[in-house]
Amino acid sequence: MTALIAKALRLSTTDADFETTFQTRLHWSADADAAIESRVAEILADVQRRGDPAVLEYTQRFDGLKAPDVQALMLTQAELKAAFDGLPAAQKDALQAAAKRVRTYHEAQKKASGESWSYTDEHGTLLGQKVTPLDRVGIYVPGGKAAYPSSVLMNAIPAHVAGVEEIIMVVPTPQGVKNPLVLAAAYVAGVSRAFTIGGAQAVAALAFGTATVPKVDKITGPGNAYVASAKKRVFGTVGIDMIAGPSEILVLADGSTPPEWVAMDLFSQAEHDELAQSILLCPDAAYIDKVQAAIDRLLPTLPRAEIIAKSLNDRGALIQTRSMEEACHISNRIAPEHLEVSSRNPHAWEPLLKHAGAIFLGAFTSESLGDYCAGPNHVLPTSGTARFSSPLGVYDFQKRSSLIEVSEKGAQSLGLIAAELAYGEGLQAHARAAELRLNPVPPQRETP
Repeated sequence: MTALIAKALRLSTTDADFETTFQTRLHWSADADAAIESRVAEILADVQRRGDPAVLEYTQRFDGLKAPDVQALMLTQAELKAAFDGLPAAQKDALQAAAKRVRTYHEAQKKASGESWSYTDEHGTLLGQKVTPLDRVGIYVPGGKAAYPSSVLMNAIPAHVAGVEEIIMVVPTPQGVKNPLVLAAAYVAGVSRAFTIGGAQAVAALAFGTATVPKVDKITGPGNAYVASAKKRVFGTVGIDMIAGPSEILVLADGSTPPEWVAMDLFSQAEHDELAQSILLCPDAAYIDKVQAAIDRLLPTLPRAEIIAKSLNDRGALIQTRSMEEACHISNRIAPEHLEVSSRNPHAWEPLLKHAGAIFLGAFTSESLGDYCAGPNHVLPTSGTARFSSPLGVYDFQKRSSLIEVSEKGAQSLGLIAAELAYGEGLQAHARAAELRLNPVPPQRETP
């Protein structure tokens, strides 16, 4: 048997060709290939046209799951509860503890930013914002290479906290194999209805609705290239959270953390899939050597070693920087999904960090704790989109309506302003609607 070798690209910011090599390593295209785009378009159109029969056909074709109708693919609440009841005590406790922490964090988030508000100005006019939850959302939970009960918690719980009345879960179960922990998580998180369907056909069913699968207002949760393409195509018919790319971790290290810890943290993202990216930034060349040695030593001990090795060989990087300050600067350019600040004093560097999905401060804060049970959401922006987008949260399951109640006194001053601007835009009806509320009503003007 050939020994696995994982040699992440070794770079230094002092290299003459650093910028070119660095950009090449970072590059990942979010565009699915033409074949996937074409196939997804066909599936979406077919499900929109035929509904349940199309969903059944694709579920049998792609997941090998044959059923008489889509109703047979729906998981009952009794089945979800039975899955939870059948778990070992340790898994039950861990699932409930994680759910409690996720709920507590998102309840705090709702109080901080998700409440309605209003004020009354000097003219007695009430102005404000009304925050209301979405009525029904769909959550996509990946299945196939791995099962993700944590994704159930991270998508369903903030929706519940936001006040969403109905949460519809879809999860592929290839060959009909159901993961008990995923079903139990759906029970703990309070999923309303769950269907064992996945892929583009599941996204289509949620977006357009079928005789059995209800149409939702928004779809959240990650999936493969087909799911990402389908979500992109149905945006506008429904809302979506984001288009997720491969998982990423960036570790800023000052050399004070045991190298084995950092190596395993790099593995923690590389094991997701071959396209995942793990990068280390550190000013200490000797420490980077120790991390590479730890990678060589620990890799053979892991069951997903082949996936990790390919990820590190193809997309990983160990980069020596001139300083921690430069490392922070490069981190902001990358805008990683997960950012670990593995140093003696992480709070010294945190103010320099502007762009990241989640920032993990200190050597004891492994990214995996954030994935499962720390509390903040693990659905995070990838592929540099942390420059302009945020983690999934309560706010993704709410919408905002402006509140305006103009008093009679307020109409006198606001009406003059609005009429003047409306005449300037050539919109006479707008202007006149404001003027009719003035006392006395002025004569109608000609539009300039």
